[in-house]
Amino acid sequence: MIDEDVHGDVTVDALELAEELTGSAGADADTEVAAYALRLGDDSLILSQQLGEWIAHAPELEEDVALGNIALDLLGHARSLLHYAGSADGRSEDDLAYWRDEPEFRCAWLFEQPNGDFAHTIARQLVASVYLYELYDRLQASADPTLAAIAAKSVKEVEYHRDHAVQWTLRLAGGTDESRRRMMRAVTDTWPYVDELFRDDELTMSLSARGAAVSPSTLRAPFDAVIAAVFAQSGFEVPGGQPSSAGGRQGKHTARLGFILAEMQVLVRQHPGAVW
Repeated sequence: MIDEDVHGDVTVDALELAEELTGSAGADADTEVAAYALRLGDDSLILSQQLGEWIAHAPELEEDVALGNIALDLLGHARSLLHYAGSADGRSEDDLAYWRDEPEFRCAWLFEQPNGDFAHTIARQLVASVYLYELYDRLQASADPTLAAIAAKSVKEVEYHRDHAVQWTLRLAGGTDESRRRMMRAVTDTWPYVDELFRDDELTMSLSARGAAVSPSTLRAPFDAVIAAVFAQSGFEVPGGQPSSAGGRQGKHTARLGFILAEMQVLVRQHPGAVW
């Protein structure tokens, strides 16, 4: 098992949860649904790994706990999604997390961007959580019952993640001159990676036609509305500039992903088959 999902006073075995959500009695994903679940699972897995780096390094003790809990929520989402993705070809969640190389991952570039300073982490988290909330809110109506069940659980947690990111954005924007400068720079640095989240492709168009997935482009308007409201309160403008070329959905990644995977996978790869 990758880990346990711990939130507040509740500890849940994430493997049992994943098996319950994915219908362990026999509901396996087809090839297209598995590819879609893999994308979403990779997004959450990589963001979870990144946020975990803040534990014992956050600017406040309370933020060690908050970011750790958000990371664990995302890990739980990743486990459910990767478990379901692996049901198509017999791979386990651990196989998918630990034994794939960079070109086999399908996370968007946003999620592999470095933590940077705290403002950069918050800017990335603002974009990620607003996007994931809109995605899971819509995905609850998926014609695929497993994706719908995963989304129904995940959206409740992502709503908290979104509120946390919004409150920190406002706090940093309205703090000192230095905190405002850093937050503005972080938003500008993060913005080129937003566009990739909303690009339709052959897979999402096919699954959307089946009612199984959400067309990414249809999420852009509600995402923009939330961001516009937050920026209006912050006194920020939406940055201009050219979107990144991206390519995470096709297995083309930034150099950063290699470092993330090296840290995440080193123990399992050095000691294959070990249990603890």
